[in-house]
Amino acid sequence: MKAVLSIAGSDSSGGAGIQADIKTIASYGLYAETVITAITAQNTCGVRAVQDISPEVVGAQIDAVFEDIRPDAVKIGMVSSAQIINVIAERLRFHQARNVVVDPVMVATSGSCLIEQQAVDALVSNLVPLADVITPNMPEAEVLCGFPVVDDEGMMQAAKLLSGKTNGAVLVKGGHRADTADDLLVLPDGRHAWLRAKRIATGNTHGTGCTLSSAIASGLAQGNGIEQAVRRAKGFVRGALSTGLDLGRGSGPLDHMWCHGKPHLPYNA
Repeated sequence: MKAVLSIAGSDSSGGAGIQADIKTIASYGLYAETVITAITAQNTCGVRAVQDISPEVVGAQIDAVFEDIRPDAVKIGMVSSAQIINVIAERLRFHQARNVVVDPVMVATSGSCLIEQQAVDALVSNLVPLADVITPNMPEAEVLCGFPVVDDEGMMQAAKLLSGKTNGAVLVKGGHRADTADDLLVLPDGRHAWLRAKRIATGNTHGTGCTLSSAIASGLAQGNGIEQAVRRAKGFVRGALSTGLDLGRGSGPLDHMWCHGKPHLPYNA
């Protein structure tokens, strides 16, 4: 059985972070491992408190995983401090991690900020270069690039700029657009593909980014190429959004078990 490691924060409501990643990885039929970077007190209405795990303990978790059940892919989500980012990057380089997916989580679906400002530079300089795929949404791309990202042109400019900071692929997610849910994938060789899709009518989108990035990592662990892994992951997320699950008083979680363990159909752009 292939293994996927999620390095991310814990979401007490179960809809995002480590919990969403475990559900996604299991739905792909893979073995989920975790390194917890922070504990959050949150639900569908917002984040109430965040407690970072010490960099030393984060590093020890990574070592424990790689020294025993080596992961076939790694997904990195919420990392709120530069010190933790630096430890993650150093340990992943030491263990020669492969199939690394970086989801630069900065703001929760509820609007709560999840990362310190000084951590952004560390993320760009230390984690992004290690990634096989980075998955910023449009607001995150704006923070990383320093200019507005509101349409196709802005997404393309952001993807090209970020491509210069990594040897991997860049997926700029367009879920924040009012009319579509189009994503842009720029591959390491410079080729690009638009993953066009209509918006799914739901307000329950808590954990979509976490789910997508862990699904991409799962696809890479299974031996899929980057584009195939991204397309399958988009299909998985769209399926999880489309079932109409409605939990909580705010932006509710996805239905990670929508395919009930059966192979899900790949997304077709």
